[in-house]
Amino acid sequence: MPRQTKTSPDYVGLVEFLIEPLLDNPESLYANSEVVREKIWLRVAFDSESRGKVFGRGGRNIQAIRTVIDTAAALAGHSVYLDIYDGEKSDRPTRQASNNSGRKNKSRSSKEKPRIAKKE
Repeated sequence: MPRQTKTSPDYVGLVEFLIEPLLDNPESLYANSEVVREKIWLRVAFDSESRGKVFGRGGRNIQAIRTVIDTAAALAGHSVYLDIYDGEKSDRPTRQASNNSGRKNKSRSSKEKPRIAKKE
């Protein structure tokens, strides 16, 4: 039986594959990764005009992207952190860096009904 070797996933390629279709200008996408103390930091930047599409309504798209990345990392035994930066030359991230493992969406519970404004 051949020995299986664990290889590290191509996190940059995975992020590019997931985000690029959502961008109006795919050439604006920049992604890189860095290993720091056995943790993988993914940094992503793109045009700010596409930010709404990438994040999605209520953050659903970015949460799905984080879930896919977390799953790939868990299978490889890694922890991954995803930082998203503005497309402009800015050193400040648009969201705080967070550990994606065990992260729960703090949106409205499924039992709570949406509020609808009444017409007067």
